[in-house]
Amino acid sequence: MDSSGAWDGSAPATDDSNNDAELLKRAWRTEKAAPEILQFEARLVQRSREQIQLVLKIRGVIERLRYEVPKESPFRKKGSNNLSVFLHAEGILEDLVESGSDPLIVSLNQMDMDRTLYLLRSYLRTRLQKIEKYMFHIHKNTELWNRLSEQEQKFAQRCIEDLEDHFDKSVLSKLPDRYKSSVKQSVISEEDDMVPEPQLDTYVICRTKGSLGALQLDNRQSIIFFGGVEDPVDLDPGDLYAVRYRSIKPLVYSGQIELV
Repeated sequence: MDSSGAWDGSAPATDDSNNDAELLKRAWRTEKAAPEILQFEARLVQRSREQIQLVLKIRGVIERLRYEVPKESPFRKKGSNNLSVFLHAEGILEDLVESGSDPLIVSLNQMDMDRTLYLLRSYLRTRLQKIEKYMFHIHKNTELWNRLSEQEQKFAQRCIEDLEDHFDKSVLSKLPDRYKSSVKQSVISEEDDMVPEPQLDTYVICRTKGSLGALQLDNRQSIIFFGGVEDPVDLDPGDLYAVRYRSIKPLVYSGQIELV
């Protein structure tokens, strides 16, 4: 791909593609390991979608050239103005005609797209599962609610409305008034005691990207280093640790610690 963002017929740029793929993989892995909903990676998701759309667009043009444009057609002649106009309308350079039809390049593009599509679907599916499980808790917490994308907020709101409507029609309408809440056991309950919340004190497996020194924990929490050490220790890059999620939340948010 050239500096203008158009396709030049070559294999995908390794650095850019791998960087986004690895970032998406890391976002999915962290989201899956974290007990709470994390900030939606809007820019990363948008770039991944654009990459997928571009590959699908390229494949469509290749198939059209392969089956609809005869080899002797002036559209296939290098430097043809007609070809340039045709491919320019598709947002792709004319070199795609020669190198883009290489089965190996097409296969590599397909593999890269399939990988990105799998990671993207897994990331979004993991978030939707958390939203379905903790929708009432997320909805009443402004910080958590703002972590959702606009589409996720609409999904959560629709889930809450549908679930409340189902509860009301099937059970709550038949109960005494004091028990008609879908989030409290009774009207005397001071808190929403029927709303499930993520267990932030659960242990997670993590590693650091750089040396962080000894992590400061309260008396109830400790680090378990995979070498038999149970006391707080220096967090060295590359080593795996089991630690309560609550104690490392800020470091996960900042990206200094990644979950595995």
